[in-house]
Amino acid sequence: MADVTMKDLIKGLNEDLAGEYNAMISYLQFSAKVSGPYRPQLVTFLQAEIPDEQGHAQYLADKIVSLGGEPTVAPRAVKTSDDTREMLNLIYQAEADTVENYRKRIDQAEALGELGLKVQLEDMLNDETRHRDEVKKILHGWK
Repeated sequence: MADVTMKDLIKGLNEDLAGEYNAMISYLQFSAKVSGPYRPQLVTFLQAEIPDEQGHAQYLADKIVSLGGEPTVAPRAVKTSDDTREMLNLIYQAEADTVENYRKRIDQAEALGELGLKVQLEDMLNDETRHRDEVKKILHGWK
């Protein structure tokens, strides 16, 4: 990745942090609003994701500060729905976007020699890939 700067990395990490805030809010709101025959299972699933997203957000905020930046306090725009399937589709898309964003951030971290950050982002990428894949399995065959 040519010509990446620390400023670029911090900007990207702040975008990722805004995405993690969005995820926490979305999972919280959707777990309250989800309805239908699978509500108990979906509430459990959605609420179980919140601590992972919170941990990612805390790591990103700490890392941004250690790199000389200021962590954002604003989440990415939160989309909402009253339809359970649409909620799951929104989550799936957000997780898929996060996977792609972390891939980019991993390349930036490696280009700047931030190998500890690269390894941590790889772990977070693994978490987000698992979240995405679980939602995909839930949506598979949904009527």
